[in-house]
Amino acid sequence: MADAFSSNSENVIQRVVDVTVKTNAPLERLDELYHIKKTCDFISQHQFQKVALQFPDDLLVDSIAIAAEIERNSNAKLFILGDTSYGSCCVDEVAAEHVGADCIVHYGTSCLSVSKRLPLMYVFEQRPVDLEKCTSAFKELYPDTQSHIIILYDVNYAHAIDDLLTLLSPEYPNLVSSELVVEGEQCFSHNQIKRKHKDAGLSEEDNNQVLCLFGRQLFLKSGLSITDYSMFYVGQEGATLRNFMMTWNRCSFCSFDPITMTGRTESPSVNRALMKRYYAIERAKDANVVGILVGTLGVADYLSIIQQLKETIHRAGKKSYMFAMGKLNVAKLANFLEIDIFVLIACPENSLLDSSEFYRPIVTPFEMEVACNKNREWSEEYITDFRHLLPGGKSHVPLADQLEECDETDVSLITGALRSHHLLNSEPTESSSSSSLVLRNQTLTVATNSAASFLAGRSWQGLEQKLGETPVVKAVEGRRGIAIAYEEEGTSSR
Repeated sequence: MADAFSSNSENVIQRVVDVTVKTNAPLERLDELYHIKKTCDFISQHQFQKVALQFPDDLLVDSIAIAAEIERNSNAKLFILGDTSYGSCCVDEVAAEHVGADCIVHYGTSCLSVSKRLPLMYVFEQRPVDLEKCTSAFKELYPDTQSHIIILYDVNYAHAIDDLLTLLSPEYPNLVSSELVVEGEQCFSHNQIKRKHKDAGLSEEDNNQVLCLFGRQLFLKSGLSITDYSMFYVGQEGATLRNFMMTWNRCSFCSFDPITMTGRTESPSVNRALMKRYYAIERAKDANVVGILVGTLGVADYLSIIQQLKETIHRAGKKSYMFAMGKLNVAKLANFLEIDIFVLIACPENSLLDSSEFYRPIVTPFEMEVACNKNREWSEEYITDFRHLLPGGKSHVPLADQLEECDETDVSLITGALRSHHLLNSEPTESSSSSSLVLRNQTLTVATNSAASFLAGRSWQGLEQKLGETPVVKAVEGRRGIAIAYEEEGTSSR
C-alpha cells in the first residue's frame, strides 16, 4: 500500500469522483418550469433595468439558459447570483446591491422571510407529486374523516395543493390548507395561491380567525385554536418541517415525502428536540461571554434584534461580541474558544441549527431571551421568528425594570454550581490591582476580562501587518498544481 503522502498517491488525489449531477432542463420546458414569460412581464411592468437572478446550487445548471431567455424577451441587464452569503432560502439583497440591481428574482426553495430593500419575485421549483399516493397516505394517517386538519407544504409543492384538496375535501369537510402570502407591498409571487375559503370547508361567516406566520396564511374555524388542528405536511424532512413542528409543538404532525412517496407520523421527535433546546438554554444561563452571530443581512429588522439582544445580554451581567462570518462551520467558530455560547440571528428555518458538532452551543434569540430576561419564561410557546420578539411583536416581553433588579442566585442544572444574575448592571469601580477578578460578595466573583485581554493571552494572535516595514517587491508568478506535486518540481519522488 502506498504512503498517502508519497508521490505515488497522485492518482488518488487527482481521481475523479462520480457524483449525481442534475441535467439541464429542455429549452422547450424552461417557461413551464421557471415561468420565463411571467418573469419578463414583471420586469417590463416595473421597467427594471438591472435584475439579479438568485439561484440555489441545485438550479445553477439552468441559470445560463434562463438568463438568456429573459434577456432575449426583455431589455434588462441580468446578473446571476450563485453562492449566496448565507442560506439560499433567504433573499441575498446585499449581493444584489453590489451590482446595483433594481430587483431580485429568487428561484427555488424559500423561507419567505420579509425583505424590504428591493422589489422581489419568487419563482418556486415545481417538483412532482404523486397525488394518488399522497391521497392514499393521507387517508391511512387520518382515518377519522371529521378531524380538523391543516395542510402545510414546502413551497416547491404549492402547485399541487389545489388538486390535492379537490380529492380530499369531499370526504374531509374540516380540512383546510395554508396559503402562501409574501409580506410587503414590494413583493410579488406568481405562485401565490388565491382559493376561496369556502372551497376549503370554510364559509364566509366562519372565517373570522386568520393566522399569518412564515409566509403562510391559515384560516381557522370560529371557536377553534391552532392546537385543535392536526398538521399534514407535504415535502421532505428538513428545516421547513422542523420549523413548523417546533413552533406548533402542541399539534400532532404527519408528513408525506413526494420523493419516497411514503407517509409517516412525525410528532414523537418533538419532545426530544424541545428538551435539547432547553438544555441549550441552561448553557446560556451559565455563560459569561456571548457571541452574536449575524446569519442574515436580508431579513427585515435584523439590526433591531441585534440591538435588543445586546441590551438583554448586558442587563443579565454577560459580555457580548458580534461576529459576521457568512456561512457557519465548525472550524470558523472554533477560533473563538473564549466565547461560552453563540446566539444566531437568521431566518426561522436557519436559526434552528444543530450545534452538536460545534465546540460551543448555538442558540436562537428566543432561547437567549429565556436565559437572560427573567420576565420571559420557558413555556409551550416556541418562537423561531425573531421579529415577534421585538417591541410591537405578538410575543414581545419587555425587560424587567432595572431599578427593581437585584442580585438573585439560583443553581445551575448542568454544573450544580451557584450562579448570579444581573452582576454587570453598574460599571465596576477602578482599582489599582491588576487582578482580572473583582469581588462582589463573600461567595461570588465576576470576570471583567475584555476581548483585548483574551487576545493578549493567546499564543497566536494572527498575522502581523508590519505596515511600512515590509519592502515593496515586484509581483512574481506563483506555483501551479497541488502541494504534493507542483508542476515545476517535475515527477521526482520524495
